[in-house]
Amino acid sequence: MITTKNLSKRYGDKLAVNDLTFSVAPGEVLGFLGANGAGKSTTMRMIAGFISPTTGQVSVCGHDIETAPVAAKTCMGYLPEGAPSYGEMTVSEFLDFVADVRGLTGERRRERRGVVIDRLGLAPVIDQVVETLSKGFRRRVGLAQALIHDPQVLILDEPTDGLDPNQKHEVRRLINELSKDKLVIVSTHILEEVHEVCTRAIIIANGRIVADETPTALESRSRYHHAVSLRFERAEELKAASREISLLPEVAAVESNARELRLTAIPKPGANVLSAVSAIIVKNKWDVPELHLESGRLDEVFRSLTDPDGINIAPAAELDA
Repeated sequence: MITTKNLSKRYGDKLAVNDLTFSVAPGEVLGFLGANGAGKSTTMRMIAGFISPTTGQVSVCGHDIETAPVAAKTCMGYLPEGAPSYGEMTVSEFLDFVADVRGLTGERRRERRGVVIDRLGLAPVIDQVVETLSKGFRRRVGLAQALIHDPQVLILDEPTDGLDPNQKHEVRRLINELSKDKLVIVSTHILEEVHEVCTRAIIIANGRIVADETPTALESRSRYHHAVSLRFERAEELKAASREISLLPEVAAVESNARELRLTAIPKPGANVLSAVSAIIVKNKWDVPELHLESGRLDEVFRSLTDPDGINIAPAAELDA
């Protein structure tokens, strides 16, 4: 449904987006990740037709965003970063305005208006002026305008940025519900959202794609993939475990946290440390209330791809206890 080909955007001497080519199929929820300034929002704006690319093409539902913009935008809902709207309007007036722009009339208009008000819980604020709403309700109104015409494609730019934990949970739950019958692209720098809502993730740095995989595949790149994490009850056991586990041939590094009495044994490539660590625990009869095998840490992979010089891997014998 969405295809970009050699997409680039230049602002003077700055190349904000550099030769992006990717496609998104129905049923996918694509997380578009990058640090601030990486080119996420610029890419979202080009896909949505808000700005023109310097070079390259975007196709939405088979319509070129440059040569057939109305057809492309008809099948698309777009929530810009910050969910901008007309602050002097009431919520009801704003939804009516968007319905007019989208050409909704008659029974279809009443039906879709009722659906978004109900689905996004806007009834309590329907007659309230937009600029007086909380940030959470403004984001809901932004989602409502993106959904009112029941689009096939949703482009959501930083949909939970600045929201409190409860509000983030509500928005993520809604995205999961919508993804059952829509193609969704979510631009974000909040890594926890990738596992919450995405089936695929593209990471960009300096305007270029540096990874395009499932969240699970990205985690498998982490040096914490198949690492063993433990929590101890006593500090002396943590120190002893740090010394013994760091000497295991399967272990590349040991990280310990004296305050939380936690230890992580990081495996060498292809090694299985769980059995060896378990054997040491049994041998020493240590009290270990928590032990789990890690799938990997997406934040560490993100940093290594977007800021390779920022990763500092400690040697196996270097302990923090």
